[in-house]
Amino acid sequence: MHTGTPKTAPSHVDGDSAQLPLLPRYLAAAYLALIVYASLHPFSGWRASGISPFVFLEAAWPRYWTLFDLSINVAAYVPFGFLLAQSFGDRPCRPCAALLAFVSGAALSFTIESIQSYLPSRVPSNVNLLCNSLGAGLGAMVSLCCGQRFFARVLRAQQRLLAPMPHAEYGVVLTGLWLLTQLSPETLLFGAGDLRHIFDIPPALRYDAPSFFALETGIIVCNTLAAGLIMNMVFAGRRPAPRALAWFFAAALLIRTLAAAVLVGPQSALAWLTPGAGLGLLVGGAALALALLLPATLRIALAGMALMAGTVLVNLAPLNPYSVAALAAWRQGHFLNFNGLTRLAASFWPFLALSYLILLGRRP
Repeated sequence: MHTGTPKTAPSHVDGDSAQLPLLPRYLAAAYLALIVYASLHPFSGWRASGISPFVFLEAAWPRYWTLFDLSINVAAYVPFGFLLAQSFGDRPCRPCAALLAFVSGAALSFTIESIQSYLPSRVPSNVNLLCNSLGAGLGAMVSLCCGQRFFARVLRAQQRLLAPMPHAEYGVVLTGLWLLTQLSPETLLFGAGDLRHIFDIPPALRYDAPSFFALETGIIVCNTLAAGLIMNMVFAGRRPAPRALAWFFAAALLIRTLAAAVLVGPQSALAWLTPGAGLGLLVGGAALALALLLPATLRIALAGMALMAGTVLVNLAPLNPYSVAALAAWRQGHFLNFNGLTRLAASFWPFLALSYLILLGRRP
């Protein structure tokens, strides 16, 4: 007897036409944040020049320009137009969705160029607006031609790899974002949720080797638990959990090592491997192995508590002398915007992850 689809059926397997936009929406939101951050960083020195913020529209074609610069400005908006067109789906029709994506991309570029008039470190440009709009339009056209086929394949991969649960796509974005935060060599290993640099708050504690050792260990244990449990929830039942989690954390440590070697120097490649980090990985791994034996509801609660505890600890931790030295060395290069992006992602990741856990906790 046919019983119908259970209430706990995953959102991404209820039907291609209705559910395909889920992952593009998450990715489009993440890409939107990336564009805004890259375009308005460092978000300081705001000033009113006394002229209209739209005067750049009347400027003549710049004297100095390169094909490479124009291509970069076009290419930067192609993924956004592609993802946005897929986010709109077939409503009211596919060509209309593509047109709306193009208009939205152009409107975003116009808004950002206008806001840049108030930043002394930025120069608004009608050429950038033209190139960005063209990129959004190209992305929308690509979406119109092959977007549905591409995400249909992605959907089939989701059904093979992801757990049968709502909002699994959100979890995929979160795990990818967590791996991205490991590219920041001046932050503590797995340290996420540090808001002090955003609000310019001085450290609450002075550096002391024993207390720093304890705090570093606690931070790594908490974040290993939280990230591991979230990753396990996303992929549960599709891969052997211990093996998948081992590969996940091995990838995170490899990213951390390569980032430190490239951005700071080969001599700093393994500087993250401190006594506190080693102990934290061992204790966190053991705690995670035991936590996987708990029921799903308790795993969600434990992940939330680990997130909150890790965030508190990372905001109490004193400045790490290695982190200060690494940041000074990094700033000598051309990675300021990238540095700010990874630190911002690390700062807000626990709060994004907590919202995901709340969504999981509210499901039937």
